[in-house]
Amino acid sequence: MDNTGIAVRTTGKVVYPADESGVTIAAVPQTPLRERAFRAMNQLPPFSPTLNRLLATLAKEDVFYAELATIIEKDTVLAGNVLKLVNSALYARSGTVNSVRYAISIIGLNKLRNLALSLSVAKLWKQVKTPKSWSQAAFNQHSLATAVMADLLAQRLKVRYPEGGFTAGLLHAMGKMMTATGLPDQFEQILQLYQSSSAMTMEEAEFQLIGCCHAELCAAALGQWKLPPDIQEAVGNQHDPRPNLGEQMDLSRLLAEAHNVVNLLGITIPACATLTKGTAEDALAHLGLGTDTARILADFDAEFGTMRGFF
Repeated sequence: MDNTGIAVRTTGKVVYPADESGVTIAAVPQTPLRERAFRAMNQLPPFSPTLNRLLATLAKEDVFYAELATIIEKDTVLAGNVLKLVNSALYARSGTVNSVRYAISIIGLNKLRNLALSLSVAKLWKQVKTPKSWSQAAFNQHSLATAVMADLLAQRLKVRYPEGGFTAGLLHAMGKMMTATGLPDQFEQILQLYQSSSAMTMEEAEFQLIGCCHAELCAAALGQWKLPPDIQEAVGNQHDPRPNLGEQMDLSRLLAEAHNVVNLLGITIPACATLTKGTAEDALAHLGLGTDTARILADFDAEFGTMRGFF
């Protein structure tokens, strides 16, 4: 375990602390740049109290709409956006919905959680100072697109912890932003190294220059935010997904597949995009979703097209 007490990457996989999983941690050499990269977590603002209360409520098995409405109504921005979403073309209502409680019953618990998380994360990211070379708009769009696609796939595939798909997708690339903000000069060097080599992955370039990769940084940040371990592990292993457990796809693999589909749709972070071949239709067919491809892409266009306006 490193001095952050969070996940460390050893031989291609993220390994979690022994006191949480029983896995023995291999020693990882410490470098000043690696330590600086992890200190970038301290620059991340905390989740809002409203979001913390809302996420805690949604995790309960016996959650009531009235309880959720009480929390949301106290946050005027969140309440306004809930009404904006339910009155959007995504839900095609014939009349205007003005009640938060009625809106929640229409949207449903899963979509409500996704909306609340998206709004809160978008607000957080606006507080982070990034270098000029960093495209926050492209990062926002790619993160949201991956979240929406992961959620759609989780609804159609047998996945371990499917409810974590949206959150994992939304936050999966945050480690890149942490590197860009915490180590801007080295981030530029990583991009140059990655772009100049046809054989090197982004993660390999990161390891070569700073001793860790963005997936590891992101998993550590999610641990600091106390997000569920399943989501931490999925993000940490997104570039080396864990094998399926029986017929259940691991959440890390779902995240990798959603990320691939989104890249094939051209919704990327241009400077550090993963180069992939094929089409989104081919990628979905490979998952056994060929007959449902058109519906998935149509649902994606509708949901992503609506929610991107919140960013």
